[in-house]
Amino acid sequence: MTVVLCGSLGSTAAMWAPQSPVLVDATIVEHPGHGAAPLIDTADVDALARRALDAVHGRLSLVGLSLGGAVALRAAALAPERVERLVVACTAPRFGPPEQWHERAETVRDQGLGAIVDAVMQRWFTPGFDVTPWREMFLSVDPEGYARCCEGLADWDAGGDLARIAAPTLVIAGSVDPTAPPTEARAIAEGIEGARLEVIDGAAHLPNVERPDQFNRLLEDHL
Repeated sequence: MTVVLCGSLGSTAAMWAPQSPVLVDATIVEHPGHGAAPLIDTADVDALARRALDAVHGRLSLVGLSLGGAVALRAAALAPERVERLVVACTAPRFGPPEQWHERAETVRDQGLGAIVDAVMQRWFTPGFDVTPWREMFLSVDPEGYARCCEGLADWDAGGDLARIAAPTLVIAGSVDPTAPPTEARAIAEGIEGARLEVIDGAAHLPNVERPDQFNRLLEDHL
């Protein structure tokens, strides 16, 4: 079974290093302008979902976190016949009002990612966690790629997608995630027939990094 990983806004393939012991042969799809992925003209969730589906041939299982979770939901709704299993982590049916994403895109274009990196780290991790490598990862992203993905998130709405998803689905939340709290994860799980919700205690927005043992056990059990 092929597993495709889609990460958070502002991440590269390095984000999934903690999962390498359990997902040895996974295919990682980076967002445009993130890591080795080139910029594309549009970075809405539909376009990102099609990129994820095009990354491999045949059936696949999808693991997505944050923006990657939105991408995985849309891909599973667009091509239910191709998606065997689905894991959606730290994702919301909507990520706040569109205006905040357009404002963030404008800030990053004007001032660079350094203007928001500290605020992002505070949302990604709980106090006391060593953010050094993840801060560097975030700052390595192309600001224009980040801004275009922000604009894609501005229009994201799970809407009718949830009822169209046929794959067995695991929804994961961090108990203290300020961006996509457990209440948002529960809304996703309740919208997908048979979906299961798991909350990782003491984790913020990137539980795959902050609590990899728990996260990996959930992946192994579900996939």
